[in-house]
Amino acid sequence: NQFSQLPGIEEALVLAREDEPGQPRLVGYFTERAGAASSTVEQLRTALLARLPGYMVPGALVRLDSWPLTANGKVDRRALPVPDRTALSTSEYQAPQGDLERALALIWSELLQVERVGRHDRFFELGGHSLLAMRMVSQVRQRLSLELALGNLFADSSLIAVAHCLSAAARSQLPVIDVQPRNGPVPLSSAQQRIWFMAQMEDANSAYNVSLGLKLNGPLDSRALTRALERIVARHDSLRSRFSQEDDIAWVQAAPVTEVPRISWQDLRDQDPQALQAVIREEAAQPFDLQHDLPIRGRLLCLAEDRHVLLLTVHHIVADGWSLGVLTRELTALYQAFSQGQDDPLPALALQYGDYAVWQRNWLDDERLSHQADYWQQTLTGAPVLLTLPTDRPRPAHQDYTGASVALDLDPRLSTDLRAFCQTQSVTPFMLFMGAWAVLLARLSGQEEVVVGMPVANRRHAEIEDLIGLFVNTLAVRVDTSGEPDVVTLLERIKARVVEAQD
Repeated sequence: NQFSQLPGIEEALVLAREDEPGQPRLVGYFTERAGAASSTVEQLRTALLARLPGYMVPGALVRLDSWPLTANGKVDRRALPVPDRTALSTSEYQAPQGDLERALALIWSELLQVERVGRHDRFFELGGHSLLAMRMVSQVRQRLSLELALGNLFADSSLIAVAHCLSAAARSQLPVIDVQPRNGPVPLSSAQQRIWFMAQMEDANSAYNVSLGLKLNGPLDSRALTRALERIVARHDSLRSRFSQEDDIAWVQAAPVTEVPRISWQDLRDQDPQALQAVIREEAAQPFDLQHDLPIRGRLLCLAEDRHVLLLTVHHIVADGWSLGVLTRELTALYQAFSQGQDDPLPALALQYGDYAVWQRNWLDDERLSHQADYWQQTLTGAPVLLTLPTDRPRPAHQDYTGASVALDLDPRLSTDLRAFCQTQSVTPFMLFMGAWAVLLARLSGQEEVVVGMPVANRRHAEIEDLIGLFVNTLAVRVDTSGEPDVVTLLERIKARVVEAQD
């Protein structure tokens, strides 16, 4: 390949690695010829850029003294080292200067799990993505009391540029979230209010069930698993929520910590593989009674003596996709601790979801609500109300939530190339795929404009990142495909819309 043809290179291998979940990248490994002058990572990157498009150049280049080999004499890819900071093909390292750059570098280092961040390093080249960008904005707000606009980060994601923006940024106007009394009901958040209204209309429709399945391999300590799940429910008030309505006002109150989730056990050892899928569908379809049930339940399926599946079902009114990550991490940590006879290793939560709900109600006063309503009315004026697609049957008069999902696995090399291309355009992979999706819908419908729903994490305070609750918000992104734009132009349009909507 082009890498192995560079002067001084003996052998080279490029492969896709995913050392952080969801963040695959191209990594180049190489050995140098004996007696040849050694090249720096930046020199090699420059030479590769002269031969290849930027998105095909590895994001990290690792120099090896020798290749790890298998018993058959082939390169042992699993034994190749994880790239460290010296392998990153960024600018020559220059230490951050000044208190602001150093504070920002510390935040980046913790979020991106990079040992050392230089003032010319770029957030997205170090592994940043849209969710990490939002977390970074929250950390800046919490630690530095400054408000960073996402648009500034996407315009130039180098540490020095972001620090320069912060030096002129206004102090954060977002008020802190205060702890509320725990002895009474609290109002629903705006997101919960929407779900509650829809759930009443649909008569306990299971469309709002959020399902999580965990494979458990090896000997199972069922007592430790049950204790871990009970601890999580006691730890998060949201998972003990009971909802009620008086007149036109809905309230939520946490049940006592003594109430534990319902966990059923089912033996599938003598069943065929289809039985597992049937149980999964059955579990996901069972509705919750939000006024009387806890909004979480579990079912432990035994497939063999050392193989189990834990099904957890949570109502969307108390959890979102981010929450499932929190739930999985905490369940793993607690199970490991309890199965080894150790105490709860998790730090106490400073806030609960009810604190956020009260804060949001106070923050979203009439003036802010009016401002946001004006923005969305202006943004969506003239947008298509309905997407006319060539369906195989008439559109039903009422939505019945019948649908399906299609999973598509991209080749690791293609996935890495796409991510690298996104870095060259200062966009996220989400923006790229949104563009492809919008173009497809536009061509199928014959409409130049489409409106795509974009879920955002909406966790603007660092203190609520570890809470289980409904924070997600869906924003309407209006995509204009008129004029047959090229990819770069379309991505610029989408980036502007996405960043503006989130700011």
